[in-house]
Amino acid sequence: MTQMTFARAINSGLRKSLENDPKVVLMGEDIGTLGGVFRVTDGLQKDFGKHRVVDTPLAESGIVGTAVGLAYRGYRPVVEIQFDGFVYPAFDQIVCQVAKMHYRTKGAVKMPITIRIPFGGGIGSPEFHSESPEAYFAHTPGLRIISPSSPQDAHTMIQQAIACDDPVLFFEPKRRYHDKGEVDESIDPAAALSFEKARVVADGRDVTLVAYGPLIKTARDVALAAADEGMSVEVIDLRSLAPVDFATVEASVRKTGRLVIAHEAVQSGGLGAEIAASITERCFYHLEAAPVRVTGFDVPYPYSKLEMHHLPGLDRILDGVDRALGRPNSLSGLEG
Repeated sequence: MTQMTFARAINSGLRKSLENDPKVVLMGEDIGTLGGVFRVTDGLQKDFGKHRVVDTPLAESGIVGTAVGLAYRGYRPVVEIQFDGFVYPAFDQIVCQVAKMHYRTKGAVKMPITIRIPFGGGIGSPEFHSESPEAYFAHTPGLRIISPSSPQDAHTMIQQAIACDDPVLFFEPKRRYHDKGEVDESIDPAAALSFEKARVVADGRDVTLVAYGPLIKTARDVALAAADEGMSVEVIDLRSLAPVDFATVEASVRKTGRLVIAHEAVQSGGLGAEIAASITERCFYHLEAAPVRVTGFDVPYPYSKLEMHHLPGLDRILDGVDRALGRPNSLSGLEG
């Protein structure tokens, strides 16, 4: 076991994939000589060469389009979108080509493309640098979408994504890049927990709290703070956003009878709505209260000095837990 930052764990996973498969190619803006703006790909071009770790022009549509061509030729391209808000110029390529090519060709063409997207807020960036666009892509059949929350998962899941024959969007919580954790680099990704599976990261009996990516650390803190007030919160790390492991969430909600979903993206049309609706359908007679969503507000991402008011934090999520449990909360006396 080795102590690693989240960013270094991804770097190590990319390195193993490059070592194990000569068809793996990395592409992106400034990922080579610079090592990426977050230094996630630091040292990889030096060790594997410019033909395997490719600095590209500033043209996201062209980068993803090139990856489609490489996939046609049997390669496994790994594309870095430098910041979440930069993915939109490539939206057409992703949802119209990458997502549909396997289906359109009746299985003759595979699209083993991994698209790495640093996402979310909390680092004081300007606009277009702190987006949470996951729901746009979760709405698109043909794409797998995953988001690790720990260095170990980051190390393992990036390798699983690259080995997958389907296109995978790999959402990396950028404000967690410097968080450290134990990483066992010897774990065989093929034998590890599938990236499709959610994980219970804190056991509880009173309410289920579902989150992913950057908010798992916050959700763990919520469980500890709630315990001090006599509440038992079960925390589920979703890990996969498409498909969603509803079976794990359902099993927890059948036990607790209450559900809170937290994510940084805006509330309207977000993943929280889909999870709330699906679990209500599955667990209607087990629910003791309506599911609660704690999310970013329905506004354009605010300036850096205001972003911590926009992002769900400890107090806002605890307030959501209080709402689910029928305890006094910020909406007491206002609902109805």
